[in-house]
Amino acid sequence: MDTESEEPAADDLAAGALRSARSIASSRGGSGRPARLKRRHKPGGGYSGARPDERDPALIGSILPTAMAELGWVGPLAHARLMGQWASVVGAEIAARCHPVSLVDGELKVSAESTAWATQLRLMAPQILARIARELPAGLVRKLVITGPSAPSWKHGPWSMHGGRGARDTYG
Repeated sequence: MDTESEEPAADDLAAGALRSARSIASSRGGSGRPARLKRRHKPGGGYSGARPDERDPALIGSILPTAMAELGWVGPLAHARLMGQWASVVGAEIAARCHPVSLVDGELKVSAESTAWATQLRLMAPQILARIARELPAGLVRKLVITGPSAPSWKHGPWSMHGGRGARDTYG
């Protein structure tokens, strides 16, 4: 079997794509000629000069927020910023005493270095949420769950036993 007879030639694919693009452009009201090839004359005659006009490329800073929203990147980037730049979001003093653990469905879990700091951070939760809301998109964090340090687990390891009475059985 000849593979050339089964597959369309590259020229046929390109011509088909061009026809398709032209039909889409004409259904949208386009003239079929790309905008960059259209010559626009100024009302007084002549072509556009060195001065800025509507055909100039847009600055990346002006199109980036719109592009991020269209691509659905706002939420994931805000989540990454919260986890990666915790100290700049909540402040150095708070960040020195706790760290974010997870963010799921608007619930941010934070682990404090001690139970005393966990209590203090629970009292400061409204202020911490306000700081997060100022720095990140609204609604990213709706609830703050603050826990103290986790105790060591005695359920695994060489000194554990099944069916025992917990840590009391470990010491004899």
